[in-house]
Amino acid sequence: QLQFSESGGRLVEPGGSLLLSCSVRGNNFDTHQMAWYRCPRRCSPGKEGNLVARIGVDDSKTYEGSAVGRYAIARNNYIRMLYLQMNGVRSDDSAFFYCNTYPPPIPDDKWGPGTQVTVSS
Repeated sequence: QLQFSESGGRLVEPGGSLLLSCSVRGNNFDTHQMAWYRCPRRCSPGKEGNLVARIGVDDSKTYEGSAVGRYAIARNNYIRMLYLQMNGVRSDDSAFFYCNTYPPPIPDDKWGPGTQVTVSS
């Protein structure tokens, strides 16, 4: 079973950039599709989270909605890390961001604490 710890969320001004990181513990990280999810407020991400971006085991990438053209997802299988580069952030990017496998599990205990991004001047 994989465990996740997200970091990098902070207060950022509109138009700015930030990098979210997700440290993954457990085996076989490299055999899982991975993804970032978001909730506008703290939530049960397995039930309420919205897919932001996903990355396959072959490093293929897919983005959803407003993430297209602004976000970049990446993974490093050697150190079991997942990343989300966010550029040109807007106020509606403010959210709690979570990482997990794709498709995602539902139970709360299979998720990390998330990291909060606040976009404000």
